[in-house]
Parts: sequence; C-alpha cells; structure tokens
Amino acid sequence: MTATQSNLAGLSRFIFRAPSWYTSVAFALLLAAVAGIGAFERPETTQVWRGVLFVGRDAWEGVFFIGIPTIVAGLGTAWVDRLVGGKLTPNRSSLLALVCEVIIVAFLTVGALLAYLTPLGQRFVFDVLVVALASVFAIRLLVIMAVSQSSILVAAVPASLQSATAAVLLFVYSGTLSLLEVSGPLLDTFLMPYLARPGEAPAELSAISPDHFVVLGLTSVLYAAGVWTFLYVVDRPWRNTLGVSVLDFLRGFIGHIAEGTRELEDFFEQLGEEAVVPVTVLSFRTPDDTEKARWVLPMIHPGPMGEIGGGNLPVRVADATEGLAFPPHATAGHDFNLVTEREVDTVIDAADRAYDRLTYSRDATESLRADAGEASLLGQGFGDDALLVSTFAPGFADDVEYAVGLSTAAEARTGGLGDVLLADAHNSNNGLDGPDLGHVTPGSVRSFDMIRAAGEAGDRLAVAPRGDLSIGVAWEPTDWVPAEGIGPLGIRAMVTEVATDPESGASAVDTGDADDADPDAAQTTAYVLVDGNNMEPGLRDVLVEAVVDRVGVDDAEVLTTDTHVVNTVEADNQVGAVVDHDELTDVVVDVVREATTDAEPVEAGMATEHAEVTVFGNDRTESLASHANAAVSMGGALAAAVVLASLAISVLLFFVTGP
Repeated sequence: MTATQSNLAGLSRFIFRAPSWYTSVAFALLLAAVAGIGAFERPETTQVWRGVLFVGRDAWEGVFFIGIPTIVAGLGTAWVDRLVGGKLTPNRSSLLALVCEVIIVAFLTVGALLAYLTPLGQRFVFDVLVVALASVFAIRLLVIMAVSQSSILVAAVPASLQSATAAVLLFVYSGTLSLLEVSGPLLDTFLMPYLARPGEAPAELSAISPDHFVVLGLTSVLYAAGVWTFLYVVDRPWRNTLGVSVLDFLRGFIGHIAEGTRELEDFFEQLGEEAVVPVTVLSFRTPDDTEKARWVLPMIHPGPMGEIGGGNLPVRVADATEGLAFPPHATAGHDFNLVTEREVDTVIDAADRAYDRLTYSRDATESLRADAGEASLLGQGFGDDALLVSTFAPGFADDVEYAVGLSTAAEARTGGLGDVLLADAHNSNNGLDGPDLGHVTPGSVRSFDMIRAAGEAGDRLAVAPRGDLSIGVAWEPTDWVPAEGIGPLGIRAMVTEVATDPESGASAVDTGDADDADPDAAQTTAYVLVDGNNMEPGLRDVLVEAVVDRVGVDDAEVLTTDTHVVNTVEADNQVGAVVDHDELTDVVVDVVREATTDAEPVEAGMATEHAEVTVFGNDRTESLASHANAAVSMGGALAAAVVLASLAISVLLFFVTGP
C-alpha cells in the first residue's frame, strides 16, 4: 500500500453503519419535540398544570411541523426512490431525513438567535427556514443521485419529500391561502377550512407570506443547479481517465461500509483487467493418507477491504481444505486485488487442481537462513521443492510487488529446486507513516536484496542433506475480533522436525565442525501464522525470540495473512496495535508448544497451477486512489464555492421578492 492508497483507505473512518430506520425515526421525533419546546415557548404561568400543558403543546407542535416532514421523508423516500428505479434503503432513507432535520433545527436556532439580538424580527426566522428547506433539498438530491445514480429530474422527486411536506404544512397553517385573495363557492365552502387553518397554529406562523413559497421554489431550483454543476465537475476527470463515475465509487463505498452490500464490487469489476496468477499448494499427510496441514499461496493480494474482492481470502481457503490451512501473504500488492468475491472460486479451483496432482515424499531438509542486505529468508526443502518465507524485519516493509515475487521465486529455482512457495511474512511495518510505506518495488535495493537471498537459499537447499520429516500443528481461534486486528483464523502454528542422515557429516544449517554435530537431534522449526494485516514494529522479533527461548525450537518465523477483514473502518489496524503484546506472546508460545507435542511422521508434496482471474490491474489502484483523494481535496473547495454562490443569490432573491 502506498501513501496515496493509505489516504484513500483512511477515508473509511468517516463512514459508519446506518442505524435501523425505527431508531432514526424515534430520535427524529424526540429532537422535533425538544425543538418545539424551544421554538414555540408560551408565556410563563403561575399554575403548574397549565405550564405542563403548554410545554406538552409546544412539544406536539414541534413534532407536527418539524417531525412529520422528517417521518414522511424517512419512510417515503426509499419507497419513492425505488419506484423510480433507485436503490436507497429504508435505513439510509431514515438516517438521511434525520440528518436533514438536524440541519433545519440548526438553521432555525441561528436565525432565532439573530432575530432576538437584532431588529430583524420574526420574518427573518422564516427567511432562514426557507434557506434551510432549500439546503435540505439540495443535500438530499446530492445523496440520492450518488446512491441511486438517477438523473437530476428523477432524483428530485424523492429528494423533495421533506422540504415539500414542510412547505405544505406551513402553507396550510399560516393561512397563506387567504392572503392570495382567491375565492369561489367550492373553495370557500369545502377547501378553505382544510387549506387555511391559521387559528390552529402558533401565532409565529403569521409572519409567513406568499413570497416565502416563491423564494423556496426559486432557491430549490438554484440549489439543484448547483448540485448538478458540482457533480459534473467532480465526475468529469473520473470518466475521462478511468471510464467510470465517481458516483458509482461513492455509492459502493458507502454501501459496503454502512450496510455490507456488494455494490463496490460492481464498480471494481468495471476497472478490472485479466491476469494469470500462480497458485501453489504445499500439503502434508500422515501415513494413512490423512491430510494434516495445507499451505495455499495464490499470488494475489487479499484486499481491498472487508470481504470485498479477496479481502476474506484466508477464510475461504481455510474452508476449502481438509487439513489445517495455512494461507500466508503472497508477493503481490493492491494491483492484484480480486475485483469480486466470485473470483475467489476460481483461485480455489486452481488450488484443488494443484492438490489433485501432488506427488508426496518423506524427504525434507532442515531449515536455513539466507540474508542479503535488509532481506532475510527462512527456507526449507520438501522433496525437490521448497518453502521460502521472506521478511525485512526489523526494518519496515509492506507489500512486495508481483514482479519482484516472480523474479525471486525464479532465482530460487536456478539452483535446481522444483516448485517454490514464496511467502511474504508481512510482519513488520510502521503503520501509515512515510511516503511509500515500505513497498518493495521492481528495481529497488530491497528487491535485489530479496532476489540475492533467494538465490543463496535455493542453491543451499538444492544440495542440502535430506531426512525424514515430522510435523505438528495447532490452532487457537482466540477471543480477539477483527476490530482488534485479529481475524477469524486466529493464530496457527506448524512445527517441523527433520533429522538428516548422520553419515552426511553435518546438517544443512551447520556452519561449524561436523564432529560437533549431534546426529541424534532433530532440528525443529516453527512457522506461526497470525490472521492479521502486518505487525507493529518490533513485535515480530519479540515473538520469534519467545518461541525459540520458551519452547526450545531451533528457528522460527511469524507471518500474517494480510487479511483485510480487519480493515473495514481502519486503514491502519496492524497486529499489536490494539492487542496487548505480552498477552499475544503468551498465546503464540502456547500454540507453538501444542504443535510440538502434536508432531508425527508425514510426507509432503508441492505443486503449482495457474488461475485466470480479474484483478484491479497495473497502476489502477494508484490511479483510483489519486482520483479519490483529488476529489476529496478539490471537492471540498468546490462545494464551498457553490454553497457561497448559492447563498449569495438566495439573499438577492429575498431582496427582490420581499415586501
């Protein structure tokens, strides 16, 4: 993830899950009642029961004139919007109406305060109310166009419900019809009692005149034009360069975070490109052909966030395996995010094909370390194949680019190895600080460090002595939740035991005198996989040291799956950011210790298949992030300019149409 992409992911902190519609309605009624008590306060009285009666009537009038338009909009907008082909849900509709009610109350509060402190009078309060109703219409229009992707004329119908309902109530109870000097037998006899009822309304409404409704109509049209202009200007760069609409992205982003919809996948699918990715499987089975553990590594990135695309890939892999699944992070960045969750099925199918053609062997090498520059690789051979785990700890690193991973694996095979499962440990990063967040890109010094280390590891493993293999596995789901940085796979451990042939003279990792080697001791290596997205600085070293010292294994590495289910609302939610380090260390040690007691003879097999999937594509993630960040930064300034211009013209309209 680059700094630009992290800025985009960080926008998720502004999104929250929409409350149920009845919660929004209940809060709207309460707010309306409180606003009514403040707006329609009666003169003080010495009789307590009359005071209580007046307060109750004030609250009712607030509910009637402020709450009813909110209820109509909250319950009716979704229905009307879907009737005209939109996608607004009742929860979003009610929340939108509640927010608009808060805006109206805020406008009225400021207007009443100014009227009290200045000679502006009661009419000014209703001038402010007109602006508030027009502003609410504009906000609702913007949201409905974004969510439902309707044209401005179609979206205007559901968008106008709240302002139109409030205008109708004000028209009837202010007696405005009687001021228009229209009459007739039908109107006077049947309609006037229902369309002009000033006697049943607060006296303050008498300040409303027909001019207010004329200005409301003109101002609403003006604000609608401002909304259209704003959306056109913001959307144009997206359509010209990416061929998609910013409204599609906004609707999908909000829908995913607020209600868990899949609309964001539809947007990503428009951006996607076809790609061929290797899918490598390393399986361990007992002598009775029962699978004990399976490593599955598709070279894709488990993103972009939540369960969108491949965000929940580790869990899907685990669900599809017989033995205990180990889905580590591959050497791929956000450009290799799957566009939809459906693409995961293609990856699982490729893994199944690889599994079906496995050839097993009991031969394995002891593990070894190969270092070059900042890169450190833990490698172990199984038959003619090898598992390599790369880390830059204690340095900081994030994703390794796809091309770097392919080159590194190819370099490891030059010494004579067959298939190579190259996992990115993804276990040390300093969050979202810095310009590039430790991305390992082609041509960088780190990429060549990694390639050189892999070449050395491959050469040594190809000629290393082989011995019989035993492994033990263990799994602790833990009580931690994704919000704490730990996904549903919890913490998993695999411990390998390999004793090479004593007559070979030395083990694969021995660099001293062969006479000092203990031929009866098996070398043990622990692989710990935490279902999370990277780790806090220094935590990996603490965990590795604890496992080696407290459990007694010869070497260890800690990996993360890079699952993005932990990044639904936080772009930076690394392992150890929330969870106590000491508590995590104790759990890891316990899981590894349990794995050592589970050790039994096994045979291993590795194979690679290829899957054709649709991913974000080269540079698409960066382009999307750049456009989104530009839209946020420029959109704010543009919105402020549009609002100021609209308010200025609104003031002019009041002067032109005023008494």
